[in-house]
Amino acid sequence: MDRPGFTTSLVVACLIRVPSEVVKQRAQVSASLRTFQIFSNILYQEGIQGLYRGYKSTVLREIPFSLVQFPLWESLKALWSWRQDHVVDSWQSAVCGAFAGGFAAAVTTPLDVAKTRIMLAKAGSSTASGNVLSALHGVWRTQGLSGLFAGVFPRMAAISLGGFIFLGAYDQTRSLLLELGKESP
Repeated sequence: MDRPGFTTSLVVACLIRVPSEVVKQRAQVSASLRTFQIFSNILYQEGIQGLYRGYKSTVLREIPFSLVQFPLWESLKALWSWRQDHVVDSWQSAVCGAFAGGFAAAVTTPLDVAKTRIMLAKAGSSTASGNVLSALHGVWRTQGLSGLFAGVFPRMAAISLGGFIFLGAYDQTRSLLLELGKESP
């Protein structure tokens, strides 16, 4: 990525994303507890660090995801523009965003699986320590390749939809702002 501070913004965003993800994932596996109970239990049993379990693995997933998604999105838009001999419309940018997001989701699924295992591991276990390579190795050893890509299709679908909406809306907003800038004195 050629934008200064891109990695920094991902790292900072994870400061908010990770605690909510930890609570959400634990709520999904213990549906009988309310969200506030889960949040309170984490703080009581593990302290504030319990809310940030999986922080490193989340960052290690987000950086390669973004390094795949955004350049691929730009390349797909450039290819489509070249093929039709004019700049892509916002809906075409959205389609490119969906493909780029889905592909990035697929190739980073093993990192997502490791992150999930780390976040959901029993406090004090070796997996809970946050070692991504160890978590990946454990999944590989017990479940093989299918374990590393568990949930790949729902992940691709959700992120493709997100890429379509977010990157399409981004492109539309960018186009509108550029047009407004041309009209202003």
